Amino acid sequence: MSQLDHAESEFTAARPRLFGIAYRMSGSVADAEDLVQEVWVRWQTADRAAVVNPEAYLATAITRLAINESQTARARRETYVGPWLPEPVDTAADPQLGAERGAVLELAVLMLLEKLTPTERAAYVLREAFDYPYREIAEIVRTTEVAARQLVSRARKHLADERRAPVDSAEQRRLLSAFVAAAQAGELAELERLFSDDVVSYSDSGGVARAARVPLVGARNLARVFASWAPKFWTGADVSFVEVNGLAAVAVGRDGDTHALVTVTASAEGIDQVMWLVNPAKIGAFRTV
Repeated sequence: MSQLDHAESEFTAARPRLFGIAYRMSGSVADAEDLVQEVWVRWQTADRAAVVNPEAYLATAITRLAINESQTARARRETYVGPWLPEPVDTAADPQLGAERGAVLELAVLMLLEKLTPTERAAYVLREAFDYPYREIAEIVRTTEVAARQLVSRARKHLADERRAPVDSAEQRRLLSAFVAAAQAGELAELERLFSDDVVSYSDSGGVARAARVPLVGARNLARVFASWAPKFWTGADVSFVEVNGLAAVAVGRDGDTHALVTVTASAEGIDQVMWLVNPAKIGAFRTV
């Protein structure tokens, strides 16, 4: 095997993990793919004979690139039309998406991670999804082991403060199904019953599709809005369940072409978030479900 073939074999073995790190850091499939490609270019020209642990070298490279790229990504999102949601991924085939465990994948979690510093986000992703020891996290993000522990602790606290304890996946799917049934029928009272008082609806269209350009808030308000949508949005639509970022979602379309993905998050108080993904550029992987 030639040196380049050996390098390619090592990179291919690490690639699922590299993509998993980059996706969790960026919330974008396209950005993650670009970062993985950049690491591949660097790996081809690196002094590989001096690399003791190729997997560690590649993980360090992708994480540091993702930290740097996050500044550019945040600037782009400031000009995004309407609410921005992470790009959904189909986790039916790879529930863990390259990780030791399928953590840090839910859309709601990725949204909350946007509020962290890039280094906090990196430390949290490496620890929670990939189970890296704090010593290795410290090396990757260029800090001390004590500081790495503090980074992860702050990230955990932020998520705990910002998010109620979620229901399990079976209950989430049940509530999503009940929501879709009530929305299709325009059942105002049932919709309001399913929602927590402070439920929020986000519609990510990027200005390309018709959608609310600000988050909608409140159980009664959302129930009225969704009930009024019933005749236009749901009539004649094909509805099927898919798996998006580890949780159930509904693909809505016509003639086999999906034009929306809908999912919810929920706690003991009911559905607290409804997410509508209608930007065609973000739902390409689900367009023909």
